[in-house]
Amino acid sequence: MVVKVTMSDEKSRSKALKVVVGFSGVESASLKGDDKSQIEVTGDGVDAVQLTSRLRKSVGHAELVSVSAVDGEKKEENKPPAAYVWPYNQPLYVYQELPYAHQQDPCSIM
Repeated sequence: MVVKVTMSDEKSRSKALKVVVGFSGVESASLKGDDKSQIEVTGDGVDAVQLTSRLRKSVGHAELVSVSAVDGEKKEENKPPAAYVWPYNQPLYVYQELPYAHQQDPCSIM
């Protein structure tokens, strides 16, 4: 989606981008246009009306220019699974269950 916002200086651009990026569902945001007065927002499940109204409250006049679905396929990278980092202040316990048939009775009397 593309939102046109009246931004006069770098401070207002920065504030508008912070508002957009902090909105739930937004994956990326970038400035567009000759005068950098348009913000292009990409994301999944972003409510355009709520985003525009939040920009109006925090920055100034905001106008919704276009909303469209991205038809291009997303490139899925083969990322390795995230490694689990064990906290050092807690002990690490490893349990191993053995089948009962293979366990020997520790008591030699019986």
